[in-house]
Amino acid sequence: MKPENTLKLSMVCQGLDTRQTRAVWQPFFDWVRASPADFKITDELGAGTLAARDWWTVGKNRSLVPDKRAGVPPYHAYWDGDQGQVGAFLHGYDSLWLPDSLLEPPARARLIDALIAASHYKDVELHFNKGLSGAPEEAIRRALDTATHPGVVRAFALAIIADGEGAAYPGMAQPALDLEAAHRDARAIERATAELRKVAPDAGSYVSESNFFNPRWQQDYWGEHYPRLRSVKKQYDPQGLFFVHHGVGSEDWSADGFTRVA
Repeated sequence: MKPENTLKLSMVCQGLDTRQTRAVWQPFFDWVRASPADFKITDELGAGTLAARDWWTVGKNRSLVPDKRAGVPPYHAYWDGDQGQVGAFLHGYDSLWLPDSLLEPPARARLIDALIAASHYKDVELHFNKGLSGAPEEAIRRALDTATHPGVVRAFALAIIADGEGAAYPGMAQPALDLEAAHRDARAIERATAELRKVAPDAGSYVSESNFFNPRWQQDYWGEHYPRLRSVKKQYDPQGLFFVHHGVGSEDWSADGFTRVA
């Protein structure tokens, strides 16, 4: 979801042919088209299929943007949806595992209101491919035996809110970092995340896509798994040789990792 009440949907599937894929989406398309006073369609509505063998073939997958630099092989391309992330200098980043309980009829209105309120501050992306709600019991059991926050097994999606500015590579000509914009974006991301936490106060975060400054990192990254991870860390690294920012056991050290504080 984006500011100005804009919604963009982009999803993939597996195991469906073109007819089946279009049949899945047609009721939604018909519903949108039947309400012109409520919705304005800005991009073509459609669904189709692509052979998996052509997913990374330039010219067959429209999401691949050919590399137009001179002398490069014809198979060089960039993923269209990732252009804003390549080499980006992040102003802020956060994520939340959204529980499937929010999809139940009594909670749906609150979820919609929270998503709209959050999107008035920053774009909100829902990554449905990352939640395990509805997965087979065996998959749930295996997931709960990993370090990942247990909220993943109840999540229907991972909400991601982030922003930044263009590539910042050493030796590459670039404008000076816009610190005012960075601070403004960071505050907006915090406010957007706060709107979602109103309906999911105990939602954890995916540690690889999370808030660098999260003060509740133990709980939000690993939840009830943290004590077990802490004991494993003490068993195999009792001296704390391996240190990473907001990693298991890092609370025993100063922020730079050079001074033991506990």
